[in-house]
Order: sequence, then structure tokens, then C-alpha cells
Amino acid sequence: MIPTVTDSDEALLNLLRKQGGMGISQLVDELGVTATAVRQRLARLMEDELICREEVVRTGRGRPSHCYQLTEKGRRSGGNNYADLVDVLWAEIRAIDDPEIRVGLLRRIAKQLAERAGELPGGSLEEKMHRLAEMMKQRHIPFEVDESGELPVLTAVACPYPELVEHDKSICAMERMLFSEVLGETMRISGCRPLGDACCSFEPSSASKLPVGEP
Repeated sequence: MIPTVTDSDEALLNLLRKQGGMGISQLVDELGVTATAVRQRLARLMEDELICREEVVRTGRGRPSHCYQLTEKGRRSGGNNYADLVDVLWAEIRAIDDPEIRVGLLRRIAKQLAERAGELPGGSLEEKMHRLAEMMKQRHIPFEVDESGELPVLTAVACPYPELVEHDKSICAMERMLFSEVLGETMRISGCRPLGDACCSFEPSSASKLPVGEP
């Protein structure tokens, strides 16, 4: 899953982009925060594989120190604010008159997003849905799984695409395709915020015959 980087973490990444490898004391001086705060940021970024830690060999006595630097993934993480580009591209997708071409493009986009998200470990559908909800939470997009009914329901507590949905509810259809690809199960939209529901929710439906381009 593509990690979501906070402003404070981005400040640390930008320092490493400019300075190269740095130690904790250097980062503390540059960022003006405590060593504990720096270590917490470093731990998050290492977990997301955006930075790595290397041991610095000392010639004399004393404890070895560590140097933190960007990974290849971290170097590619800069400049990811594509909001305007996304708006333009989505407008162009909506402008495609041929529904078959439009739906085919949406399906390919959903498949690519699913591949970038990565495969979920094996297990039951419910377990996969819980793992998917956790992956979304790591991107600061709260999702929940409700197993109280006959079928488990995946609910988006907050919309991942609030501005796009204001103009076009078909973004929900692409999200349905994305979750179907990631979970390996045909999903249907059981609740749709743009249509008046409190949240968007998705549930498995092996008997669903909805067209892939419709919610």
C-alpha cells in the first residue's frame, strides 16, 4: 500500500533529500524537536520502507552510531501532490462517450491500484476485509468491518475521494472494482454517501449481476 506521509514526516524526508544520510542528533538540531519525536518519526518511515538505517563504523571506542537515509522508495515519494492532475484526468474519463470504453478504462485503473496496494495474505474473506480496513487506516482513511449481519460489510467511515465524489458518484464504482480485485471477491455497494447514506459500504455478493461500471 502506498504510505501516507504526514507534514512532520515530510519535513524529515526533505532534510534527508537535501543532506543525504543524517544521525539522530543532526535531525534533532535541524527539526527543533526532541530525540524521542525524531525516533518515532524514523520508526514510522522505516516501517513504510521510505528510509533505512546504516551503522556507522567507529575507529575508536564508544557505541556505534547510526545514519538514516532515503531508500529508493523514499526518493520516489517526493512530489506526490497530484490533486489537480487527478481532477483533470477524472474529468477526461467522464467525458468518454462510449460506456464500454469508459468501463474498461475504469476496470484497468482499479486493477492497477489493486496491484499497487499489494496482495492480502490468505485467509477467510472476513480476515481479508479486516486486513484491508487496517491498510486503509494506515493511510489515515478510517474503514470498519461489520460482521453482525449475514454478510460482512466494509464501511468507509470517511470518503477517500471527497472532492471527486461531489462531482461524480461513479468514483464509487471504481472503488468497488478496486476492493473486488484486492479481496478476490465480487463486491457490491450496499450504501452510497452521494446517494444519501451515512457512509459508503461494500459487501460481497457472488450472486450480484450489477454491470461493472454501475454502483
